[in-house]
Amino acid sequence: MDIAYKNWIQDLKQRIRSSQIKAALSVNEQMIQLYWHIGKSIVEKQQEHNWGSKVVEQIAKDLKQELPETNGFSRTNLFSMRKFYLFYKDSIIVHQAAGLIQGNENQEITIVQQPAGLLENPPNELVHQLGGLLEENNILCKIPWRHHTAILNKCDTIEHALFYIKQTIQNNWSRNVLEIQLESKLIERQGKAIHNFELTLPKPQSDLATETLKDPYIFDFLTLESDIQELHLEKHLTENITQFLLELGKGFAFVGRQYPLQVGNKERKLDLLFYHLKMHCYVVIDLKMGEFEPEFAGKMNYYLTAVDRLLKTEQDSPSIGIILCKSKERLEVEFALQDLSKPMGISEFTFNELPTTIQQNMPTIEELENELIKNKYE
Repeated sequence: MDIAYKNWIQDLKQRIRSSQIKAALSVNEQMIQLYWHIGKSIVEKQQEHNWGSKVVEQIAKDLKQELPETNGFSRTNLFSMRKFYLFYKDSIIVHQAAGLIQGNENQEITIVQQPAGLLENPPNELVHQLGGLLEENNILCKIPWRHHTAILNKCDTIEHALFYIKQTIQNNWSRNVLEIQLESKLIERQGKAIHNFELTLPKPQSDLATETLKDPYIFDFLTLESDIQELHLEKHLTENITQFLLELGKGFAFVGRQYPLQVGNKERKLDLLFYHLKMHCYVVIDLKMGEFEPEFAGKMNYYLTAVDRLLKTEQDSPSIGIILCKSKERLEVEFALQDLSKPMGISEFTFNELPTTIQQNMPTIEELENELIKNKYE
């Protein structure tokens, strides 16, 4: 086949896939609107006729009898629909005017605030009108229903719920990933690292770098002895690179562990080196098992100078450093970063520690190595 035919087939494939995705999104949107309507109807009928919660059980039984081949209308799910409506009904985001979604060139998702959405305290009659609507293109229609139930079970405020909805759309999270982020309280950690980005990076990149960092980082996929050394922690993190990248966040691409840099006659090794696809820069991560010390920042400043000199190209933005410590004192970190020229942030990290009784009975690394040597020559 000639190249024109192959290109045409590729174009058809892309169009088919695009159409399939749009069809799936349309189906999801219709379902969310239906569930909103059912939740609204249940609330209104309960208020109108003073019905209690038992009516929901009866609805589930009657719908099962009338629609035996249709799933999704169990007692539990009907209560979730009711909760869904009650949670959002007084919020301006339920209306299309405040919930339109736009994507920019970098696929960032933003909510376009139309005039109705600019009202901090909308009149009661406007809220009443909006509470009955859930129109096309509303942000609530952009994620699957099971994602909504997970968010409703963990979020107490619409602000928090909206944060996780937007993050789900931006990062294309599965239900399992969303639940991990909810359990780890991502909203309380994201953008909380101490840094000097506003002094060392131009405005657009400094904002993105700030949003990218967390404090603390939670490595709960690891269960390790409390006195583990940095090299062994690096090894465990890279052996669990999928979970590690998930905790770091979208955009990180792993380059290497103990990455060598030849500076003059000496070879320096970086604990972990990444490249961030959205910020278009190298990211150096330095692991410290103890409390933050000021000299850590000076060493990172040196590493970043070396990376910018030896690895960075004209197309890359300035490299960024992340120092991960077991603990830190805020004022000391701020002093250490005050006059440094390279962009870096300092965060804490946690992992699951083995119980003391198990740690005491476990052989040390040296003991294991000695045993291996002994067995080799026996």
